[in-house]
Amino acid sequence: MRNLIARLIFGLMAACILAPMVMGQAGAGGNNSSYDRLAGGTNSLYDRLKDAGTGGPPPKRDVTGVWTGLLEALGGVVPPMTPLGEKRFSMNKTERKAGWADSNDPWKTCDPFGFPRSAVNEITGIAFAQMPDKIIVLHQYNRIWREVWMDGRELPKNVGTKGGPDSTWYGYSVGHWEGDSTLVIDTTGSDDSSWVDPRGYPHSVDGHYQERYTRVDHNHLEMTVTVDDPKIYTKPFVLGMSKFVWVPDQRSEEQICVPSEAINYVNVISKPAAGKNTEGK
Repeated sequence: MRNLIARLIFGLMAACILAPMVMGQAGAGGNNSSYDRLAGGTNSLYDRLKDAGTGGPPPKRDVTGVWTGLLEALGGVVPPMTPLGEKRFSMNKTERKAGWADSNDPWKTCDPFGFPRSAVNEITGIAFAQMPDKIIVLHQYNRIWREVWMDGRELPKNVGTKGGPDSTWYGYSVGHWEGDSTLVIDTTGSDDSSWVDPRGYPHSVDGHYQERYTRVDHNHLEMTVTVDDPKIYTKPFVLGMSKFVWVPDQRSEEQICVPSEAINYVNVISKPAAGKNTEGK
C-alpha cells in the first residue's frame, strides 16, 4: 500500500502542475492529453532488467512465469465516440478533469479496475500459469487472477441478456496460440461500470477486447491490447502497448489497494489540498 500512497501523492502533485496544460488540450477524445505523453511511469525493477540479454530463444507456446513492466501501457489514439459513448465519457470525472477530491475514478476507493483497464493500468507485475485446458493470468495489482480457456470454446454472445450469463468485472476470456510465440486472448462481457483506462473512457458489456502477448525471446514479452466496441466507439482501436521483462527470481510484490487507506488519503490530503487550490480564485 505504501507504493500506492506514494503514487497518489505524485498524482496529486502532477494534477496541480499539469492542470492548465490539460484543460487547454481537453476534448471529447483527449488524444493529446498529458496522460499519453507521460504513459510508462517508473518501475525500478523493470529499469534494472530491461537491458539484460535475450536469455536465448523463447520456448515454444510458453509465457509461463512472472514478468515486470512499466507502470502504465502507452495509451493509443481513441477514435470518435458514438452519442452513447460521448454521454458516458462526459460522466466520468478523472483526476485531471476534476481533481482527485472530486474525481469519480473507481480507483479512488479501490473498486475493481475491471477489464480491460487491468491490462493497461498498474501493470508493473504480471504472471501466467498453465493449467489443464486454461491459462491463468495473474495481475500483481490487487492480486487479480483471470481464467483464459484454451480448449476451443467460443466467447458468450448474450452476456447480460435473458438466458445469458451475467457480466463480471473481468469478463469471459478464451485464448489460442498464433504461431509458437504469440498468446492471443479474447475477452467480452466485462461490467460496464468500469473504465477502459485512467483517461475515463467507457465501454459496453458487449465490448470485445484482444490481448496479444508476443515472447520475443526468453527474457522479453511485448503486449498490445485492442478494443472493438461499436456501441461506444466508431471503429476499433489500440488501447495500449507495453513491454515486460522476465523476473529472474520469479517473485511478485504485494500491491494492494486498501479502501480505508485510500479514503483516509482523500480526507486528509486531497480534499484539503483542493480547498487551498481554490483560495484566491
